Amino acid sequence: MILGIIGKPNVGKSTFFNAATLLNVPMASYPFTTIEPNFGVTYVSTDCVCRTLNVEDTPVNSRCINGKRLIPIKIVDIAGLVRGAADGRGLGNKFLDDIRQANVLIHIIDASGLTDDEGVTTEKVNNNPINDINFVEKEFDLWLKQLLLKDWQRIANKSETNSGKTAEMIAERLSGLSITEKHIRNAAEKINLIIEKLTSWSDDEIMNFCSSLRELSKPSIIAANKIDNPNAKENIDYLKSTGRLFVPCAAEAELLLKKAAEIKMIEYLPGEPTFNILNSNNLTNAQISALEMVKKNVLDIWGSTGIQTIINSAYLDLLNGIIVYPVEDENKLTDKKGNILPDAYIMQKGSTAKNLAFTIHSDLGETFVHAINVKTGLRLGADYILKDSDIIKIVSKSSRG
Repeated sequence: MILGIIGKPNVGKSTFFNAATLLNVPMASYPFTTIEPNFGVTYVSTDCVCRTLNVEDTPVNSRCINGKRLIPIKIVDIAGLVRGAADGRGLGNKFLDDIRQANVLIHIIDASGLTDDEGVTTEKVNNNPINDINFVEKEFDLWLKQLLLKDWQRIANKSETNSGKTAEMIAERLSGLSITEKHIRNAAEKINLIIEKLTSWSDDEIMNFCSSLRELSKPSIIAANKIDNPNAKENIDYLKSTGRLFVPCAAEAELLLKKAAEIKMIEYLPGEPTFNILNSNNLTNAQISALEMVKKNVLDIWGSTGIQTIINSAYLDLLNGIIVYPVEDENKLTDKKGNILPDAYIMQKGSTAKNLAFTIHSDLGETFVHAINVKTGLRLGADYILKDSDIIKIVSKSSRG
C-alpha cells in the first residue's frame, strides 16, 4: 500500500512530505531499501503490545519507542495540481502518472486561504479551501473520464454481448491504477447505475461514475495545513460543517520539531502534544523563540501538529488497517534469532491467518498448516479473521520439518 500526497502548488505539500519522512529513529533496516526520488518512508504509529504483555521488545522490521510501535510505510509526493491538469496543463501529466501508484490520498489544502487557484501566495484571504478540494477532485474525475472514453464505445458494445464481463473490461482499461472489478461494481451500484448497460449512460452519469470510482478506489483525507496562521480558524470551522474527513495540521511546525529532535535539541515523539527541551543552555534565543511559537500557536491550541494523526488515519481508518505481530516461538514471543515481538505487519480488516502467512513469505502461505493465537493458545484455521493486536504463530510444513 502506498500513501500519496496531493494538492495544488504552495499549500505545504513538500513540507508535509519532509515532515512525514524525517524521524529521530535509527533505521538500520526497513522494507524499502531503494527509494525513488519522489518516494520516501514514513511511519504508522500505534500502541505496541509490549506494554500490555509487560515485556521489553526488540523489533526488527519496525521500531518501538516508549511503547509506541512505528511501522514503516511508503509515501509519494505527487506533483502540484492546477486547473486544466486533466488536459495536460502545468504538471498535470506527471501528477496523473504518479497518482496511479497511490492506494490512499492525503489532500493538502491551505487552511489560511492565502494561496490563489494557481498556488500563488496572497496577502489577503481570498480563497475558500473548499474550492481547492472541489477542483482537485474534479481534475481527477475528468482524467478518469478521459481514460474511459478512449475505449468506452468498444467496451459498451461488447458489454451487450458479454454479459457479466463489463466490470472486467473497465478494470483492464484502468489497469495500473489499483482499481479492481469490485471498485467498479460498487461505484456503479452506489449511484444506481447498471454496469451492464453502459450504452444507456449519459455524459453526466459517466462523470458521476468517475467521481464514485475515485472515492472508492482512492479514498482521501484532507490535511488542513497552516493552522498556525490566525486566518485558518474560520476555514477550519467551515470545514467541520461540511462533514468532510479532515485533520487540522501544521507541517512546518512538525518539520521544525523533528529537526530539533534529530540534533538532540528536544525530545519529541510524533503525534505527542508536547516536547521536552533537553538542554536550554545550548539553545540560542532564536531557537527558543521558534520552539515557544510552535507550542503557543500549534500544540497548546490544537493538541498536536496533526501530521501523525493524518498518516495513521489514512492507513488504519481509510484502508481499514490492523496491526498483527507474527512470532515463531509462541512461548518466548520471539523469532529464530531470539528477537522479542520482532515484526509488526499492517493487514487489512478481514485478512485471514493464511493471508498473513503469504504476507510474511510465499513459502509460508503455500505450505500453511495452521496458526496459533499466542494470547489464547488456540489453534487457528486458514480462514481465521485476524484482529488488531493479534500475536500469531504460523505453522507450516516447512517449519514442522
